[in-house]
Amino acid sequence: MANDVKEMALAYHANGKPGKIAVVATKSCVTAQDLSLAYTPGVAQPCLAIKDNPDDVWRYTSRSNMVAVVSDGTAVLGLGNIGPEAGMPVMEGKAVLFKHFADIDAVPLCLGKVFNDNGRTNAAKLIDAVEHLEPSFGGINLEDIASPACFEVERTLKKRMNIPVFHDDQHGTAIISLAAILNGLKVVGKKIEECRFVVNGAGAAGLACSRFYLTAGAKLENMILCDINGVLHTGRNDLSEEQKMFAKDTDLRTLSEAIKGADIFLGFSAPNCVTAEMVGSMNKDAIVFAMANPTPEIFPDVAIAAGAALAGTGRSDYPNQINNVLGFPGIFRGALDVRASDINEEMKLAASFALAELAAAEIPADIKEVLVKAYPADAANGLFDGPAGVKRDMVIPKPFDPRVVPHVARKVAEAAMKTGVAQIMIDDLDAYEAEVTARISKNR
Repeated sequence: MANDVKEMALAYHANGKPGKIAVVATKSCVTAQDLSLAYTPGVAQPCLAIKDNPDDVWRYTSRSNMVAVVSDGTAVLGLGNIGPEAGMPVMEGKAVLFKHFADIDAVPLCLGKVFNDNGRTNAAKLIDAVEHLEPSFGGINLEDIASPACFEVERTLKKRMNIPVFHDDQHGTAIISLAAILNGLKVVGKKIEECRFVVNGAGAAGLACSRFYLTAGAKLENMILCDINGVLHTGRNDLSEEQKMFAKDTDLRTLSEAIKGADIFLGFSAPNCVTAEMVGSMNKDAIVFAMANPTPEIFPDVAIAAGAALAGTGRSDYPNQINNVLGFPGIFRGALDVRASDINEEMKLAASFALAELAAAEIPADIKEVLVKAYPADAANGLFDGPAGVKRDMVIPKPFDPRVVPHVARKVAEAAMKTGVAQIMIDDLDAYEAEVTARISKNR
């Protein structure tokens, strides 16, 4: 089976034109007049217009719908530090998802010569390279950059650039998993501020997710983080500045000790590191989101059999898939459409609430038809039947639900306008959501 997948994947990427993306012209160029308008002499006119009014770059170029997917290949999901060349297929894949789900044009940029002698990210070099991209793009999606450099890279670029900078490994998973947590807590009847969290994995994703849960009401005193060396505690001298925030004055040292009595487990770590016995030691009606890929910390069926009330992973073949494609297409669509200068915490929270809201909404007949086609096994099990409300096996929407991107874009755009980072105002958000729906339906 593994060999079959390998051969299919290699053939998929190699057949026809190598890779997964291409540049397509949006204007006609079939006559002499077309040529004179596309290039010389006609092209001088938009150049001069932009020189006189720099904001016209958004009107006369593709910048308003263009995102750079930037990586140095030091932390590719499931593969590690494989380098920028080997990371290109992932960044091309991200560009495919931007286009298919949100009609956003994305350019994969895997940067080399931005490393220290040990092969790790040199934050200053990467920052310098990315900062100079601003005139060409409407947003920057950082991807697969190793911790701890990724924190400095994003933090600095957000200060220096006037376009959205978004490290998806940190915030994408945070936004989607929070939506799943909010709806999961509705199922089990608990409040986020009263829940005890255990997070395994204290890298970019684990730290960013933990910080984000705090903005939604989780309490720092109720949160224990673990890494490969065990619990983050105040007696350790190997913690990064980002990790020190979560260090506890505690006698707990191992994940198996920490997880006892926990209400929520979140994994951003390694395969099969959580046992059924560990889940059995958690609080009643526990929530388990094991998001290591491709093999989770514990498989959902094992977690449920051990006593968890509901479970999720990053995989598409189990319920409650926590997949970043639920987030970044709609987030960038909304941010670009109001020409936001940032993707701030309020916009991220708006995306989480939008996803949670959608998972609890009634499924109209036309949407059900799409979902049945995309997820026949779930349809056969009746997942898309019945009244509105959160279900244990669907606490977040499905990635192929065509309502996801328009609804997330709407809420993100609204939050951008409310928080003063939008440069374009949308008066009718209902009409805007309908316009996004129509626009992306052409890519389906």
